[in-house]
Amino acid sequence: MSGPRALVAPDSFKGTFSAADVADAVARGLERGGVTADRCPVADGGEGTMSVMLAALGGRIAQASSRDPLGRPVSAQLALLDEGARALVETAAASGLALLAEHERDPWSASTWGTGRLIGAAVEAGAREVLVAVGGSATVDGGRGALAAIEESGGLAGARITVLCDVATPWERCAEIYGPQKGADAAMVARLATRLERFADELARDPRGVAMTGAAGGLAGGLWSALDARLVGGADHVLDAIGFDRRLREVDAVIVGEGRIDEQSAMGKVAGVIARRALAAGMPAHAIVGRNALDPAIGQAIGLRSIVEATTLAQLEAAGERIAAAIGAAGHAPRTR
Repeated sequence: MSGPRALVAPDSFKGTFSAADVADAVARGLERGGVTADRCPVADGGEGTMSVMLAALGGRIAQASSRDPLGRPVSAQLALLDEGARALVETAAASGLALLAEHERDPWSASTWGTGRLIGAAVEAGAREVLVAVGGSATVDGGRGALAAIEESGGLAGARITVLCDVATPWERCAEIYGPQKGADAAMVARLATRLERFADELARDPRGVAMTGAAGGLAGGLWSALDARLVGGADHVLDAIGFDRRLREVDAVIVGEGRIDEQSAMGKVAGVIARRALAAGMPAHAIVGRNALDPAIGQAIGLRSIVEATTLAQLEAAGERIAAAIGAAGHAPRTR
């Protein structure tokens, strides 16, 4: 027999805490409140995907020389999984917005060449499949830079690419939706859209109108069009890889977390994906977030019982303890282990 159990499955609070840090803090609060916690850090194809996959699956880190979005030399990490048969590359490691100072943000000039070089390094290391987590890019080049770097590296040599997408945006909308976040004003957004339109006409397959091709400023679409890459939802892929559904069946509640929860969270981000899986399983779900900007009606529709704001580790612990009280008040069926 045992008391209540909760699955603690947060994403990172970008720029503040890693997913593992958040999971640990929330778990400490839950355990003070008498709830056993299963720490399950998650990711959706953005920053932090590598650390989550390595922690769950094992593997090793490799270093590669590459370039940042503006072409400056950078040393970046990639993960080798399954004894090197698979590799995981984070776009953010070489083509990420976080690599640039705010005054350097320039999506017209920013290139995905560095990400393509990391893909080439993964192939050179013997990977037969390269997973590309595309969140957090500084780029809107449609993957032109990455394709050039892969060609310069000698091509894929029979390896295949699977792109872990953190958004479902199609190619033709990525400039207007993500350009401003990367430093584009209205005039530049129009120029970027025109450039992507022309590039689409050059590619082997037309990425326009295809879900997820707009991820990372069209990098996903460029890889899909030119190299037959497979596009998958990053959140679902990571959750399946770490055995999330099995772990969900062994608890009484699930807790999600991210730096900001909003309408996009319900449209493919990992917090929304988890909430929907929990709802389908009849499992109560709670959220702990840095900022809550979600319409309450949407939160209710995806099955969130509560949303608590917390911005420090101490507040994350306190939020965990508060949710433990709610889990205890709701009651649970005793489990036989």
